[in-house]
Formats: sequence, C-alpha cells, structure tokens
Amino acid sequence: MLTLLLGGARSGKSALALQLASTGAAPVIFLATGAASDDEMASKIALHRSQRPASWATVEEPVEVEKAFRDIADGTTVVVDCLTLWVANLLTAGYDDDAAVATAGVVAALCAERPGRALVVSNEVGSGIVPTDNFLSRRYRDLLGRVNIAFADRAEHAFLVVAGRVLPLLPAKIALR
Repeated sequence: MLTLLLGGARSGKSALALQLASTGAAPVIFLATGAASDDEMASKIALHRSQRPASWATVEEPVEVEKAFRDIADGTTVVVDCLTLWVANLLTAGYDDDAAVATAGVVAALCAERPGRALVVSNEVGSGIVPTDNFLSRRYRDLLGRVNIAFADRAEHAFLVVAGRVLPLLPAKIALR
C-alpha cells in the first residue's frame, strides 16, 4: 500500500511519515535519498536520524532507489524520504526528464504493489512563482511535479501537509499528464 505525503519545506510531512510508520507492527526501513554533500546537509541528516527509532534500519541511496527498493523484504514498512532530493540527484546523475519520470513510475509501482506499507515523502514545489530567468529551476520544478503525479497515480492515499495539518487529496476525474 502506497501513501504519498506532499507538502512544503518544514510542513510536517516527514514527521507524519515517521508517526504513520510507527503505528504498525511490521519492521521499518527508512530509505533516505539525501547525501551529506555539505555541512548543512550532514547536520540535517544527523537530526533526521536522531528522530527515528533505533530499531529501524536505514538504507541510504541517493540515485538507485529502484534497486534499493527491490532489496527490501516484503511485509516491511518502508519510508522513502524524499522524492524531492531523489529527483535532484537524478538530474545531477544525468537523467533526462523522460527517463526520470519512467524510473519514478517503476518505483511507484513497486511501492504500490508490494506486500507492506510504503510511505513516500515529497515536496510540493509547484505553488510558488515561475522562475523565468532560471531554466534549471523551471525544469526541476516541472519534473518533480511529474514525478509526484506518477506516485499519486499509484497511491492508495495521498495527503497534503500544511503547517502540520493534513488534507486528503482525492483522485482526479481527468488525466493530468
């Protein structure tokens, strides 16, 4: 069962994923897509680690999320945090947009079809201004939106988290691709 948690930075989406993962009896694996590329990221990663129970396993995989996901035992609850960093890592690794969306579709299908829960966290970045003078920013924003749709299409549940509050997202009646 796939649950997608979308929201802005510091909205509470990761905390909600941790809370939801803690409610079940299944073992939990935290699949982290962030890499400690500088001191600030290293501090954020350390903070996130300190907020997780010691009994949870952590898999760190900034690019090959599909491969990492395939290695996780059925019945395990998986927290993927987050698609936002993963998409940035895919761009840095040289993926073109269509390849990134196709890979996201495969990972979303794996999340949705496996026995066990998958809680996937991502930022909603399409509500801000259009960065007209920065192609890479526009490309990233648009690509993350497409990846989020790929996951939402497969999700049994999708929620928007704003200021620690949760809003359920209903399926669209029309295709938005």
